[in-house]
Amino acid sequence: MRPYIFCHMSITLDGKIIGPSSQAPESKPAGKVFYDLAFGKNAFYQHEGWLSGRTTTDDNFTHYQKPVLDEDAPQVPDGDFVAEASPTMDKYYISIDPSGKLGWQSKTFNYQDTTGEVIEVLTEKASNAYKAFLRKLNISYVIAGKDKLDSELVLKKMADLFQMKTIMLGGGGVLNWSFIQQGLCDELSLVMKPVADGSPDTPSLFQSKEGLSDNTPVSFTLTDIQVKDKENGIAWLRYLVNN
Repeated sequence: MRPYIFCHMSITLDGKIIGPSSQAPESKPAGKVFYDLAFGKNAFYQHEGWLSGRTTTDDNFTHYQKPVLDEDAPQVPDGDFVAEASPTMDKYYISIDPSGKLGWQSKTFNYQDTTGEVIEVLTEKASNAYKAFLRKLNISYVIAGKDKLDSELVLKKMADLFQMKTIMLGGGGVLNWSFIQQGLCDELSLVMKPVADGSPDTPSLFQSKEGLSDNTPVSFTLTDIQVKDKENGIAWLRYLVNN
């Protein structure tokens, strides 16, 4: 059994997840609603971890720092590495990083009031030097796939090795869409903010990518609509994914 997966995103009226509209005043109250629903003291969603891709991680947490690698590091053992969880952590942060490129400085980080503990998701393309770098920081990692990510195996390992029952998917559009197309996402949660920028170049909620997904339509069933902040024009929509 894989964990229950809900994709939780804050988006503009034109479906963008980042871009010029992120700096608009209307985006700040929507960000609070987004955080409170999944991470607040009385959060609606109760999940053990949240999952994002490499670009999202670099944009928000590692800030494009390079890992300090020792190319002469001794060979690490084959397979996964499960570190003892930090006593201060609140949730796991599952970082999809197939080739091993993210420059973590520590096994934990702060996301507002939440302490996240890193789990790196690698493929066999990741180098021994990178895995040794993670072990030095006591950062857990799992191997899921040879040349490309095996998303089903990722979720199985999160359940088996880290006892996760529910995971939030909060990636970029490519990661979100690939999980949905593979039937690996159960629910879609959208915090709508009343702003748009119309940019053709900024990422949207879902994006196909050759080799990972295509533009075969997926349908959704609306389950709930709530006005979360009428003064600031923020609505919350929930859908089930029709897998």
